[in-house]
Amino acid sequence: MSEMRLQRALARAGIASRRAAEELIRAGRVRVDGKVAELGSKVDPDRQKITVGGKAVQVVSRRWLAFHKPLGVVTTASDEEGRRTVLEFIRDPAGLTYVGRLDVMTTGLLLLTTDGEAVHRLTHPKYRVPRRYTALVHGRSAAELEKLVRERVVVEGRPVVAEEVRVRPGKEGRCILDVTLTEGRNRIVRRWCEAMGLKVERLARLSYGPVRLGDLPVGRSRPLTPREEAAIYKTIRLDPSGD
Repeated sequence: MSEMRLQRALARAGIASRRAAEELIRAGRVRVDGKVAELGSKVDPDRQKITVGGKAVQVVSRRWLAFHKPLGVVTTASDEEGRRTVLEFIRDPAGLTYVGRLDVMTTGLLLLTTDGEAVHRLTHPKYRVPRRYTALVHGRSAAELEKLVRERVVVEGRPVVAEEVRVRPGKEGRCILDVTLTEGRNRIVRRWCEAMGLKVERLARLSYGPVRLGDLPVGRSRPLTPREEAAIYKTIRLDPSGD
């Protein structure tokens, strides 16, 4: 692993955002090889020991995966009910964390990475990263739904603003709803649909930022391409080199 600024190393390890990491350094809580660190200093995490508040920090090499989450799998590291977790499908999951949780009944694209700061930015409303979903719903006709999706729908006191919406008629009175959102409130697509009087039968995420699910088989993962990684960092305005 190459040298990087200390605050970037802390952010990548998921300790804090880069700005919060800077405050930790200023407060004298960060040490490198036993010495109190200075803001702006560079470190080589492979060769130097970093601690925060006396606890060692592990900075792993940058890694990105796209995973096709199956139905019934939970987006957690472990589950008290014994359900399978996304990390059980990943070979060598050490250091990986997911980007934007999918609920147990939602399938589709789940990004995983070792870059904690990138996770923070990809999920923060400030960066308005688009997520595209498709849902099979019933409860309204296609004509009714076409009007409803253009209206102001409020969930828990805040409007849901869809960047793009398309309604397609389905079989037996169902509709297919394609929607792109730039927010990630818990179960927001389902709750948005419920607020319009819809019942969601199936829901899948097709893309997150510049990364698409494509034809990735269910339950399988793949490394992101260099182009996809570069596009992610461009989207969230983050220098992957650590400077």
